[in-house]
Amino acid sequence: MEQRRTRPPNGGPRRGKQPPAQLPPQARHRPGPGADRGVRQPGAARPASPGPWLPSPRLTGLGSGLFCLVVMFLLGCLDHLLFGASMTVYGVLFVPVCVLTALWVRGGDLLTAPVVVPIAFAVGLLPVADGKGGLLGRLMGLFTGLATQAGWLYGGTLVAGVIVLVRRVRWVRRRRRRI
Repeated sequence: MEQRRTRPPNGGPRRGKQPPAQLPPQARHRPGPGADRGVRQPGAARPASPGPWLPSPRLTGLGSGLFCLVVMFLLGCLDHLLFGASMTVYGVLFVPVCVLTALWVRGGDLLTAPVVVPIAFAVGLLPVADGKGGLLGRLMGLFTGLATQAGWLYGGTLVAGVIVLVRRVRWVRRRRRRI
């Protein structure tokens, strides 16, 4: 049995905006040749980029959390294999991951970065933690690692928080200028 649609389609005009047919010809956007291939038109503004050597992906809150968790776990395993579970090496590797997480999270999910980096620190500490004697020994090693490496944990979280705050302030200012 076919059911009738109870809501109007989403293709209609939005509240507070004129439909495209009523806009003056100068305000209509018409992409030029090559716009679909990513070719920049002469005189067009160049998109902001953090640098030619650093990619600029925009991850969702979940994506940035997964990125941070997986990278920290892999770095913990790598630290365990190459450096004999050096906590200092693990802490030094944690700070750039915090920076990348804070830079790569998209604008709408900025506040998730300072939340996921300490969780990722704890998850990545699992292969590095020096625990002997089963599950309780492993947990004791994890808690000891968290206590002794609190400086790296707080430092990386602080760096991510500062980057997120700066990005949020810039986003709010840009948004106010548009209005």
